[in-house]
Amino acid sequence: MNIVIIAGGNRKTSTSTRLAEYIERLMLQKGHKVSMFDLYQSPLPFYSPDESFQEHADLLKLKRWLFEADGVVLATPEYHGGMSGVLKNALDHLGQVHFSGKPVLSVSSAGGAVGVSSLQQLQSIMRNLHGINAPEWISIGGMQRKWFETGQDSGYEGGQEVDDRIHRVLGSFLDLTQLVRGRFDSAGAGSSI
Repeated sequence: MNIVIIAGGNRKTSTSTRLAEYIERLMLQKGHKVSMFDLYQSPLPFYSPDESFQEHADLLKLKRWLFEADGVVLATPEYHGGMSGVLKNALDHLGQVHFSGKPVLSVSSAGGAVGVSSLQQLQSIMRNLHGINAPEWISIGGMQRKWFETGQDSGYEGGQEVDDRIHRVLGSFLDLTQLVRGRFDSAGAGSSI
């Protein structure tokens, strides 16, 4: 399957981006095609309905990747109870044509215990863009972030629990994506299901 990950961190060492990179490695190991769009490495212009940005190379690449995607992973740090501004800005540039009928996994990293507010916001936006929210999400916070800050082999005691949860949720997301893709394949492109 073809999966696109949008990493919504806005700093070089973003824990949410490291988590997204780990998810990318796991999916690549399972034989999936994965494209990572890192908003720190490829910042997008501020969205304005008065401008089309039709010539912006990174935005065109992101849109093309999403058109071809079977599923999408959105990763964000949680700032003040919300998703990152750079991820919200990216989503504002996109529309239903990019997400409609595609499973979307929401992922967050929070300085506190967990990043539930940002995940709820992402799922609300995906409902408006007609994406299919995965029934589970991944949120790491507090000490769990150390596993990504110091490396998976750092000896952090909670690392196995975090890893088990990531594998379980990712497996569920990939199963959902395969199911939805199979329904579209059997119904034909553009057919209603």
